[in-house]
Parts: sequence; C-alpha cells; structure tokens
Amino acid sequence: MAATATSTAGAGVTTAVRIGNCSGFYGDRISAMREMLTGGDLDFLTGDYLAELTMLILGRDRMKNPERGYAKTFLRQLEECLGLAQDRNVRIVANAGGLNPAGLAAGIRELADRLGLDVSVAHVEGDDLLARAGELGLGSPLTANAYLGAWGIVDCLNAGADVVVTGRVTDASVIVGPAAAHFGWSTTDYDRLAGAVLAGHVIECGTQATGGNYAFFTEVPDLTYPGFPLAEIHADGSSVITKHPGTGGQVSVGTVTAQLLYEITGARYANPDVTARVDSITLADDGPDRVRITGAVGEPPPPTLKVSLNEIGGFRNSVTFVLTGLDIEAKAELLQRQLDNVLAVRPAEMHWTLARTDHPDADTEETASALLHCTVRDADPAKVGRAFTGAGIELALASYPGFHVTAPPGEGQVYGVYTAGYVDAAEVPHLAVHPDGTRTDIAPATQTQPLAPAAEPELSEPLPTGRTRRVPLGQIAGGRSGDKGGSANIGLWVRTDAQWRWLAHTLTVERLRELLPETAELGVTRALLPNLRAVNFVIDDILGRGVAYNARFDPQAKGLAEWLRGRHLDIPEELL
Repeated sequence: MAATATSTAGAGVTTAVRIGNCSGFYGDRISAMREMLTGGDLDFLTGDYLAELTMLILGRDRMKNPERGYAKTFLRQLEECLGLAQDRNVRIVANAGGLNPAGLAAGIRELADRLGLDVSVAHVEGDDLLARAGELGLGSPLTANAYLGAWGIVDCLNAGADVVVTGRVTDASVIVGPAAAHFGWSTTDYDRLAGAVLAGHVIECGTQATGGNYAFFTEVPDLTYPGFPLAEIHADGSSVITKHPGTGGQVSVGTVTAQLLYEITGARYANPDVTARVDSITLADDGPDRVRITGAVGEPPPPTLKVSLNEIGGFRNSVTFVLTGLDIEAKAELLQRQLDNVLAVRPAEMHWTLARTDHPDADTEETASALLHCTVRDADPAKVGRAFTGAGIELALASYPGFHVTAPPGEGQVYGVYTAGYVDAAEVPHLAVHPDGTRTDIAPATQTQPLAPAAEPELSEPLPTGRTRRVPLGQIAGGRSGDKGGSANIGLWVRTDAQWRWLAHTLTVERLRELLPETAELGVTRALLPNLRAVNFVIDDILGRGVAYNARFDPQAKGLAEWLRGRHLDIPEELL
C-alpha cells in the first residue's frame, strides 16, 4: 500500500494530500467505504464511528462479551474493501476501535489472512481510563475514555501501517494524523495543525458537508444520494473541501459553513494537539463543489484532556396519551390526576409534557389531536415497568373521552447518563502499537494554554433603518445544532455583510431566550464569528444528563436550530 512520508513541513512533500471520509457515526451508510475507494483518487480514507452515545452502546456490548466493544460494521466494510484499498494504494484510519482497539486490530489481521492479503495493521490505545477512574476522581462509570490527539496515529503511519484503528480520539484526529504524517509536521506547527483540525471537523461527519442536514437543502441540486466528502490538505494547513465527481449532494460555502458551526463551543475549538481559532479562517469558492479554507490560526492546546464518562442511570419508560378535539387542557389535567391517584408506587422521576399538535376545526383526526407524554425513571425496573404502563391502560374506560395511547404497555428500558470529566494530559497514556507489536509512548504536549473564551469583536457598524417585515429568521439565516453532553450548540450564519451586522446586533442572548423559552432559565453563551458571518450559542444543560437520558423531545438537539429559524422577527426589508 502507500509509502510512508517522512519529509518535514515545507521542505519535502508539497502536493496536497487527499483524505476522504466514509463514516460520520456508527450506523452510517455501509456502502460508503466502497463508494469512496472507487469514486476517485485518495491517499487516505478515514471514518468516525464514535459519539458520546456510541461509547455507552459499546460499553454495554463489552459487558456482554469482553472481546467486543468495537464497531463491528467496520469489519464488514473491510471484508469487501480491504483488497480494494490495497489495490488503490489507500491507507485507512478510523476510530472504530471504540473500547477495544487491540481487539479490532486483531480482527482485521484475521480478516486479511482469510482474504489472503498482506496488510500491516496498527492501533492506538491508552484512552481507556476505566481501571483508574476512582484514582483520577472520575467516580465509578461504565466507560471512561479520554479524547486523545493525532500523534499516535502519526507514529503508526510512520511505522508503515496500512490500517490504523484507534479508541477515543477526537473526531478530527483521524484526519489530522494522516496530514501530519504526510507532511512531517511537528507538534508545534500550530497553524498547520489548526487548518487540518478544521478540515477534519468539516469532513468527519460525512454527508453533513455535502448537503445533508443543510438548512437551505432545497438549493442542493441532487440530495437523493449525497456523496461523502474529502479534504485536499496542503503543506501550510490550508485545504479544499470537495467530493468525488458525479456524486450527489453539493459542496458549497454554505454547506462547509454549516458543518464548521456543528457542535463547537465558540471561537476557540480545543483539541489535544492544538486549539484552532474558528474565527480566523476564510472560506472561498474554488470551482464546482470545491471550497477553500485558508488563514487558520492555531494556539497551544489546553493542559487537560476531556474524558467521556458514561454510566447506567437506571430504568426509563414512557406512555403517550392521545387527546383529540375539544378541552385538551382539561383532558390532560384529568389524566394526570387519575394516574397520580392509581399508581401504587410512584417512580423517582415522573415528567409530563403536553405537545399541542392539535388544530381547531381539523379535517383529519390526527391533526385534531394533541399528545400527552409521561416519562418516568427509577433505579428499580419494577417501578417503571408494567406497574406504570398497566396503571395508565387501566384508565382506558374511566378517563377522558376518546382515550387511546400510541403503543401497548411495555417494560422499562435501561438508560445511560453522560458526563464530561477532565484530567491532566500527563496522566493519560497515549500508546502507538506498531504492526510488529512495538509499543511507542506518545508524549503529551509540552506547550499548553488554558482554554478561555475569545474576545467578542466590536460592532460599530450602524444597523439598517427603514421598513421591516415580520418573517421567519430562516428566510435569511441558515443554522445547525447538535449535542455537547448535556449542553447543545446552535450556529447561525447569513450570506451578506449587511445581514451579518443585523444578526450580530439583534440576536443577543436575551433575544435567544425570548425566541426559545425553553432556554430562559439556562446558561447561554454567545460567540461571534465575523469571517463566517456567523453567531454561535452554547446552551447549558438543555439535554439534561446527556443524549441517553432522553430529557427532551429532541434529545440530541438536532432540530434546535430549525426551531430557531422558524421563529418570526421583524427583519429590515432591504435584507430580505
């Protein structure tokens, strides 16, 4: 497969390295690996298989079988594609190792032997801190994994590995590693590393960079089957985001902006190897389905590493009651009072939500109906099992008119709780295990800088004056949102300088709380990103104790930005 690059930055390799992506999550399109290998030229193919929720899923998988704990679909993809990658001289880097990268590496070697292929496989480990969780003050979780950086991957590639699998590295690291190895970057090439981090952040979520989940999706020429993205990264850290010719979807300044805003915390985007300044970069069209990212500024990384902690929180169950027609509020009040009265033992948590999906004078029964959700949680599965759901069903002939539910009674299900911990980077081993079994310790960063919010730029330009029209914010603003543990982010961007001045002046934290009443009592921080004509909000604790806790209607906050875009504001007509 591909020869190992050992040149130094700016003194050897100067041609761009082409790094593709074939997975944005565990469960993504299974055919994407083959499509990326056959659709055009690549030097490296990467995949991101891990999310906060995925680590919980893999943790439960490992409880059933200690030899598992990795993304099994990755092996399925390799069974079809490992020989293809070898024929095309493409090296593969993925974090599919999850909680057991050594086990996955062994599985790949067995697969290669069965296929009659001579493939060098390496892996990166050290992120799993479960055995030391108590010692490190992390409690007694089910999983405890530190986010490692890219240098273990670099070391494995420099040792000649054709395939490198890791445990919990940051999502961008699977892209940063190949770029740093290709160009021979040093650990203090911060601007170059920052550029690779931001390129990696764009492509690591797969088709979200090519039109998927895009606010202005009706502008994408063909979103029926979008292609996966790739980054052409240059020696100076600049990059071009593109996709293979003839594939669906679109790469535009808009789609790249949307993905840059996904799940960030502000102008500083911290990784274990570098803190990338999101506010430093400039985007420009570089031809059809090509967007150039330049100007990345990097700073030393924080002195601590984030640790993903998952634990079993207890058992959860829910029942959804359908309320149709008249007197919705009164029907809901009656049902809640009755269920409170008949439950022999009340669960530790009992949460009611009334979704007013009903319309007056509706022409279908469904649009005449509201949904009353009751969610319960308890450490005792008996309290949230049929003792709960059965009590609700027993009211069927004794409650509000039109009583019915959306599903039959059922038992409770285990739910998880996510928290983020932080440990000194020097406390976390980072090990590169070469194809020959040699183990190399990767030293932590020697220069560090505590993470702090960037200063907000001054807004001195005057606001537009004149007539306004009350319309949805989404008429001028795109958006993307996502989960960050129990918190969520919303990134909004506009397309002109005049729209940006209005957005930055108008969409303050106070206005956000007015538009999204659910955030009124929560901590909210705002960051302005003028180069992207964007504003980013982080909303603390809106997701409760993480995605698996399922605290709200949209537990991963994927639709939060679309809700905000649907709210109406008085927008100057000259901006519409």
